[in-house]
Amino acid sequence: MKIHETVFIAEGAKVVGDVTIGKDSSVWFNVVIRSDMSYVQIGKGTNIQDLTCIHDNNNMPTIIGDNVTIGHSAIIHSATIKNSALIGMGAIVLDGAVVEEEALVGAGTVVPPGKVVPKRHLAIGNPMKILRELSDSELDDIVSNKDHYIRLTNLYKK
Repeated sequence: MKIHETVFIAEGAKVVGDVTIGKDSSVWFNVVIRSDMSYVQIGKGTNIQDLTCIHDNNNMPTIIGDNVTIGHSAIIHSATIKNSALIGMGAIVLDGAVVEEEALVGAGTVVPPGKVVPKRHLAIGNPMKILRELSDSELDDIVSNKDHYIRLTNLYKK
């Protein structure tokens, strides 16, 4: 495990195996990050919210970029989430799927194995479909959500 000294890991969270977590990231209550088959890499400034499960599969790592928000109770399994993306509450992103930069996966959405959510687009549904391109206002909301969790981290560290 390589966890940067600035990372906040809340009580009850479990981080196990070959996991790297970058500067200023946060892992909230009762999250499970388990890497026992490949590896899990989480970038800088990323927040993994309560009850999320992150896991890997044989020869398929889970890679989460910088400034990503993973909403409550999401499941990320051997997928790639690129910088500044947002994964909604209860969403599931499966093996080999890719969520591109600044994309938004809506709450409860299932991204099937190998599918791609394009940069700056909204994906919804089960199975997911690409609904539309995100507005500048929606992109600003993704950034402010990330900033909110950095502020929360600082409160909880006190």
